[in-house]
Amino acid sequence: MLNRLYVAVVLAITLLGSSATNIVMTNDDGWATAQIRAEYAALKSAGYNVILSAPAVNKSGSSSFSTTPSVLTTACEFDTCAAGSPAYGTDASDPNIHYVNGYPVDAVKYGIKTYAPAAWGSAPALVVSGTNVGSQFFHALVSGTIGAACEAALEGIPSVAFSGASGSEVSYTTLATTTLASTISANIYSALAVKFTNALLANSGAILPAGITLNVNFAATTSCTSAASYKFVLTRISSISFSSDVTTCGTSRLPTESSAITKGCVATVSVMDASSKGDVSAANQAIVLAKLSPILSCL
Repeated sequence: MLNRLYVAVVLAITLLGSSATNIVMTNDDGWATAQIRAEYAALKSAGYNVILSAPAVNKSGSSSFSTTPSVLTTACEFDTCAAGSPAYGTDASDPNIHYVNGYPVDAVKYGIKTYAPAAWGSAPALVVSGTNVGSQFFHALVSGTIGAACEAALEGIPSVAFSGASGSEVSYTTLATTTLASTISANIYSALAVKFTNALLANSGAILPAGITLNVNFAATTSCTSAASYKFVLTRISSISFSSDVTTCGTSRLPTESSAITKGCVATVSVMDASSKGDVSAANQAIVLAKLSPILSCL
């Protein structure tokens, strides 16, 4: 009887684990930065299966560039691997943390097509790019973080790009010092990323329309001392538009990311066309509005 009970418990745990959503993470700041490692830990703690596949060195501003990953001629960032290391590598302490010596687009493609199938037997359900160190509402066309999210969407994987105004491009080893400003902002943004991911995945059906990614920008943590201080606001990327947006908060004209982010503890949420990196139709905005309505607020 006890043996049967043991088998039942093991089976239940196995099935529970297999039902968790599979997520590939990437960024353009590099695989060993404090922000991406904090977020990786936060998503895992929230119950997600997570693989990190990010550039071996900082590749900020690399847009949607792509190359053939090659042997490192210099060390990985923060000396996390030596010069001469292979084009692809894995953290010795965690088999789900990987670097790719290429651009963010190359890292996310390798995560989707190689690391995920090897670990899970399939592509991920979602790609999370970032949280980038630095806001991305003026740099959508050049951001490697956004470029990776767009690439994932074009590969058929729903994606979101997170960016935060605060923080520094420092090693993940600094997270042990909880009083550092970079650690505080990393933890706040990671909590916000988990909250957003939970809301995005809470409904059944398609996560996002095909060819669509989300661009989310977190205001500075200077006066926002916890994730609970923030409110998510639906926005648009460009101020130029010849058509109406989805009607919400009493208007058919969404605020721009750059204007909304100045209104305090705000996290802007823009629906982005993965091909053009511009705004989408009101119909696609409406789909995202309905999906995220439990966490969205008005300015």
